[in-house]
Amino acid sequence: MIKSALLKFLEFYGYKKVKKPYTQTYSILNSREYVLEEKQDQSKVISFIKSIRPYNIGKELIRVGSKKDGGYLVPNDLEGIIACFSAGVSKVSEFENHCHELGIQQLFLADKSVEKANLNVAHHFLPKFIGITNNNDFITMDEWVNQSVENTGDLLLQMDIEGAEYNSFINMSDALLSRFRILVVEFHDLHKLWTKYSYNIITDVFNKILQTHVCVHIHPNNYSGIDIQEDIAIPRFAEFTFIRKDRVITQTPCTSFPHPLDFDNTNFPHIVLPEIWYK
Repeated sequence: MIKSALLKFLEFYGYKKVKKPYTQTYSILNSREYVLEEKQDQSKVISFIKSIRPYNIGKELIRVGSKKDGGYLVPNDLEGIIACFSAGVSKVSEFENHCHELGIQQLFLADKSVEKANLNVAHHFLPKFIGITNNNDFITMDEWVNQSVENTGDLLLQMDIEGAEYNSFINMSDALLSRFRILVVEFHDLHKLWTKYSYNIITDVFNKILQTHVCVHIHPNNYSGIDIQEDIAIPRFAEFTFIRKDRVITQTPCTSFPHPLDFDNTNFPHIVLPEIWYK
């Protein structure tokens, strides 16, 4: 009876019992049997997914980087970009090397987790994480760019910082965001859209980006698989490519995935972008 009363108390205050910790939204942040959560409405999750669908913008997509993790699809619109900023590089630098071959001469890389970048062409490496403060370990995107290049000219951003991308974009000024002609970002923990707290953060970031940019490609990272709840399939991690709106020639919805230039990130089981994300 005591146990039953405790269960009712927990459920009354928003706790849910979790049987499969990894696959259920309720236990994303915690492996305990009970965690406090407030689940988001299915209709809002669907609405968000539809709001970020990718478009053909009158420019072909090319693959920059390797045919595995660290390679991304971007619009063939790199001419005139004065610098590439890569946040979160680890030991993989094929993307930056290819950018250099394609004419982007200034390369700026930042990552506190490694001592130096694995790159043989001229570049600037900063051993710091991208964050919301400036100190010995962290630097904001605005401070990094401001101390690196002049305040004119288009830029390219590649970002893979293991979940810190959300705070970094929230903290980024609108002026800096508008300087990036192309954004290539791996967004993590997208299945947390099912919790209201995470939903608000994730949607705030995407809404901020969509004020100035258009999504042109989505590629799910097969390392983390697909989360399915209420018949809605959400890649846990996915790479998004955006282009600034003034570079768009036409805008028609993408209707076929994967793209012929897409490749799996790892040797884990192959996955494709669920149809709800583009149909």
